[in-house]
Amino acid sequence: MLSVAPWLLALSVIGHLFMVAFQTKMTMIDLLVYRNGSPHLFQGDLYEWRLDQYADVFPLPFTYPPFAAAIFTPMSWIPWEASRWVWQLICLGCLYFIVRTSLKLLKLGDPRRAMLWTALVLWIEPVRTTLNYGQINLVLAAILIGTLASARNWVGGAGVGFTAGIKLTPAISGLYFLLQRRWMAAVWSFVAFVVVYGIGWAISPAQSDKFWFSLLGDASRVGPVGSAINQSMRGALSRTVGYDVKTGVIYIVAVLVAAALTWFAVSKTKDVLALIVSVQMLGLLVSPISWSHHWVWMVPALLWLVYEGGHLLCKITAGLWVVLTGGYLISFLLLAQPNIWDFPRPWYYVVLGWGYPAAGMLTLVAIGLAARRKTGAVADEAPAEASVTS
Repeated sequence: MLSVAPWLLALSVIGHLFMVAFQTKMTMIDLLVYRNGSPHLFQGDLYEWRLDQYADVFPLPFTYPPFAAAIFTPMSWIPWEASRWVWQLICLGCLYFIVRTSLKLLKLGDPRRAMLWTALVLWIEPVRTTLNYGQINLVLAAILIGTLASARNWVGGAGVGFTAGIKLTPAISGLYFLLQRRWMAAVWSFVAFVVVYGIGWAISPAQSDKFWFSLLGDASRVGPVGSAINQSMRGALSRTVGYDVKTGVIYIVAVLVAAALTWFAVSKTKDVLALIVSVQMLGLLVSPISWSHHWVWMVPALLWLVYEGGHLLCKITAGLWVVLTGGYLISFLLLAQPNIWDFPRPWYYVVLGWGYPAAGMLTLVAIGLAARRKTGAVADEAPAEASVTS
């Protein structure tokens, strides 16, 4: 199978690029927001600006910090058609890097295996929607997994601080350093974040203050919390009870459950990829908004479950991820909604709407069980070796 991997990857990439050229549904609407909105940072109205293409449904605002607008501004200097292709090629390269790095952490260094997996995961829902919307998720995930895996504290810290300055949610990655007791890496992440915050503030103090001290935390500005496309625990709970749970008791309990599952996953393992995946699963679960395309982290999670898990729950969880993302569950649920703001609540839609959060929690349990099984196996081997040597 590995011998045909380069050919399969080539076919997948060609198929995708064909869609870029001819598929009208690949609007790359989020890239259009990044590209067209960013120059307004220098005009002083970044957070008043709206993309008017879909003004009748939801006039899309720019929702990222000023630093993100600063680094996206050069995209506005080239024609829209050119920027579409540039961004797609960058994202494809990032997807391969994510797969390749994950497999290296699993000590599976054959590049053909990375080619094979890249060819396959290119067509699962979180990756497809990231590419279709022109989203930034693959780029951020590539930066994070590449820098977190580095043994150099300043590299890891810079990666977390830099990405958190673009989009706040990667800040959860700093927990990885705390779990490994890499205090200097945590310090570097804070320093890097302060630097990128300072750059945004230097460009526009007023807009920087507005984002960080006024707009931050307003999930409704980002989009409909209860829509099926929001696969965070807050989104799933809101669909279940019929209203936005916000900071209510039920949401606090859910966050505590997610934190407990994460501790169960990380407390007995030193596996780098398992730790990275666990921290990212926690972030996706507890974030107010985790759009389905934010869940590109299920790609390294799937690789870990397939190659490193070693017990039945890992196989079940891997299979569940394949069914959910390969079956385009969220796209199906969105078709059942009259619009992005209104969503039906028959019990079967409610259950299906828990798809990604349920798989994320199962991933944490599977990692924890695998770590304990491995620890138990090592403990059983130690007396046996001692008896042989004696």
